[in-house]
Amino acid sequence: MLWKLDSDEDFFRIYDSKKLVAGYFDPDYGKIFPKEKSEEIIESMLKNHDKISGGVMMVPLVKFRLFDTDLDTSLTNVEEQVTRVNTHLQKWKKFMNDTNHDAHSVRISHTDQDMLTIAFPITFSTPTPLEKKALEKELFEILEKLKNSELL
Repeated sequence: MLWKLDSDEDFFRIYDSKKLVAGYFDPDYGKIFPKEKSEEIIESMLKNHDKISGGVMMVPLVKFRLFDTDLDTSLTNVEEQVTRVNTHLQKWKKFMNDTNHDAHSVRISHTDQDMLTIAFPITFSTPTPLEKKALEKELFEILEKLKNSELL
């Protein structure tokens, strides 16, 4: 599968081979001083392809298929969805454990109230330029692991 990054202000959207948004990558720009000039400093870092050591990846964690305003269902369906969600969460726990991603944050998706997202830090093997191709290369392995674990 091919992964493509597209810059959107100070973060990158991650697209899959079907050109669907698979997640987001928020580079760690380091300590920016003065804070008032952060927008200009980040813009300059991106333009100059400054090197960074990593950032935070945010991807969908799980869609419940329950929290819809038009929901009218049965106990059996609710039970099936909860079981499916639990099975999926167990895959995530295994993935996070296997890839040593202890630190993470789970939130409600800003685009879908029926979905949770997970964000976790990514540390690059070497300082990497803030340039799409270099970042794609550095993120490829973790994105492939997510795909192969049926999490993306």
